[in-house]
Amino acid sequence: MSVVRTIFLQCPPASISPISSPSSSSSNCVSVKFSVSCCSVASPVTVVNGNVDRKPYERNGVRLGLPSKGRMATDTLDLLKDCQLSVKQVNPRQYVAEIPQLSNLEVWFQRPKDIVRKLVSGDLDLGIVGLDTVNEYGQGDEDLILVHEALDYGDCRLSLAIPKYGIFENVNSLKELSQMPQWTPERPLRVATGFTYLGPKFMKENGLSHVTFSTADGALEAAPVMGIADAIVDLVSSGTTLRENNLKEIEGGVILESQAVLVASRRSLIQRKGVLDITHEMLERFEAHLRAVGQFTVVANMRGSSAEEVAERVLSQPSLSGLQGPTVSPVFCKRDGKVAADYYAIVICVPKKALYKSVQQLRAIGGSGVLVSPLTYIFDEETPRWRQLLSNLGL
Repeated sequence: MSVVRTIFLQCPPASISPISSPSSSSSNCVSVKFSVSCCSVASPVTVVNGNVDRKPYERNGVRLGLPSKGRMATDTLDLLKDCQLSVKQVNPRQYVAEIPQLSNLEVWFQRPKDIVRKLVSGDLDLGIVGLDTVNEYGQGDEDLILVHEALDYGDCRLSLAIPKYGIFENVNSLKELSQMPQWTPERPLRVATGFTYLGPKFMKENGLSHVTFSTADGALEAAPVMGIADAIVDLVSSGTTLRENNLKEIEGGVILESQAVLVASRRSLIQRKGVLDITHEMLERFEAHLRAVGQFTVVANMRGSSAEEVAERVLSQPSLSGLQGPTVSPVFCKRDGKVAADYYAIVICVPKKALYKSVQQLRAIGGSGVLVSPLTYIFDEETPRWRQLLSNLGL
C-alpha cells in the first residue's frame, strides 16, 4: 500500500526563478506544491537529528544479490557451480532462487547497480558485482565492505578515451590532455559517460577543471564521431571496440581496474543473524576453488633407500617443491614372501604452466608411473581474507 502526502513550501521566488511565471515573480513569496509517495515495501529508516539511521530490514532470511543477465550473470553462476553452490531456480522468469547447500539464503537476481543500491538500503546482505559498479553506485558508502576483491572474471578497466585524429592526434597522456589550450570555461572538454560519479571525481582529482559531462548508456564510442563529445569514459576489456572506432586510451587515463567482487553490508554482517556464517562458507569455498584453478596433483613412484633420500632428490629440482614440499610415502609390495618398501610415492602440486617441465624433472631423477589429475580445491588452515574481514568488522 502506498501513502501520498501533499506538501506546500513557502520560498522566495529567486530560488525557483527558472520555472516562475511572470505573475509570480512580482510576489513576495511563492507556494510550491508537490507530492511525496511512500511505498510500504521499502526498508524502514529512522531520521534522528537530521541523520538517517539505516537499520537492517526486519526479515529472517539472508539475501544474496546476483546479476540478472549478461556475461557477468553467466560467469557468476558458473563460479558458484564450480564451488558446489549451484543456484536452484524453479522458474527462470522468477527473480528469486536458492542455493540448497546454504540454508536460510535467498538469491535475488537484480541489475548490478540495483544490487549495490539495495546493499546500501539494507534490502540485500551480500552481492556479487563488478568493482566498478560498487564504486560508481556505492559512492564511498562506509557500509559497503569488500569480502573478496578478486573473483577472477569480469576483468575490465574504466578508462578515458579520446579520438586518434584531429586536435588529439599527438595527445598521448592525461597531462597533455589537461594542458591543451582549447579547454576554457566557455569551451570545456566534453565527456560522454555512464559513470557520472567516478568520471567527474577522476577529473577533479587530476586537476581538469574545464570539463562537462553528458550522460549516455551504450554506444559511447560514437559520441566523438557525432560531435556531441570530445572524449568518453567507459569500460574497456580488450580495447578492440575503441580501436575500431578510431579512439585511443592515454597514459594516466585508467580510472579503475575492475573485476567481479563479493561485497557485503557491514550492518548486516554485524547485526543480522546468519550473514557472517554464510559469508564465511562462501569465502572459504571461493578461496579454495580459485587457489586450485590451474593446479595439478602429480604422483610418481621412485626407487630409493629412504624417504629422506628420495625427498632430497625431489627438492633438488626447482619445479618439484609443491605448495610446501613433496609428500613422500613408502610403497609396499610383497617379494619372496616378505613385505618390503623398495619404492616411494611422491605427491606434489604443480601449476599448469610448469606441468610438462615437472614431469620431465621427475623422470630425470628416477620417477616412473607418473599420474596427473586436476585439483578442485586447496583449503588453507584459514583464509587470510576471513581474518581481514573480522579485523575490518572489529570482531
